[in-house]
Amino acid sequence: MLKHPTLNLLQQLGLAGMAEAFTRLADNDESDNLSHAEWLALLLDHEASWRNNKRLALRLRNAKLHHPAVPEDIIRRAPREYDRSILDLLVAGDWIRKHENCAIVGPTGIGKSWLACALGHKACRDNHSVLYVRMPTLLQSLEQARGIGSLPARLKSLSAAELLILDDYGLQPIDGNAPHYLLEILEGRYGRRSTLVTSQFPVAKWHEKISDPTYADAILDRLVHNAHRLEMSGESMRRLRQSAEIQT
Repeated sequence: MLKHPTLNLLQQLGLAGMAEAFTRLADNDESDNLSHAEWLALLLDHEASWRNNKRLALRLRNAKLHHPAVPEDIIRRAPREYDRSILDLLVAGDWIRKHENCAIVGPTGIGKSWLACALGHKACRDNHSVLYVRMPTLLQSLEQARGIGSLPARLKSLSAAELLILDDYGLQPIDGNAPHYLLEILEGRYGRRSTLVTSQFPVAKWHEKISDPTYADAILDRLVHNAHRLEMSGESMRRLRQSAEIQT
């Protein structure tokens, strides 16, 4: 078999995964015992894996997750307490396919953001588009977008992600134009996309974080009523790490 012409053709056709597999097989003496069908099956399998990995890398890059967290690293015996059945449901990911929401609440430093990013990573693996953003940063960027006339496009992009992770809800007051922005985002997503929110405040206190009661009612109606709630408690993971560093 002519190696170089075949490799050149695979590369010209954009079949990088098959080209890589072809080189490996051609350099492996044991591959001489493979039938043409087995050769083709291996090439196609490698091409499919290569394309899946490339798509995953792109989804993760676009997601802009704050932590390099993956669900396999969730330590169930860590000094955190939560309902494991709810966590298992969230990791499984059916709630995203059903366009349901999620609220992760607990004290600061408990690992809410990390867990949200782990769920975001799993969603990327499941072929969902994901976008992570901190609420304070989001509201500031929307105000800036309004000033330069790009607000509609920015709101549209936030509505498009199949999973939108809003981290640190209530860390600063939601006032001024912020309630309107948040309602527009959630209105575009309601029943069509999933939103995950983390907060150090219990859901019962979310209403008071929004300056306009009318907007607060509308926002929470679209965000909370179909949300899976994971309440976390325990010692601060950040404080434990700092203590460990001091001891070492």
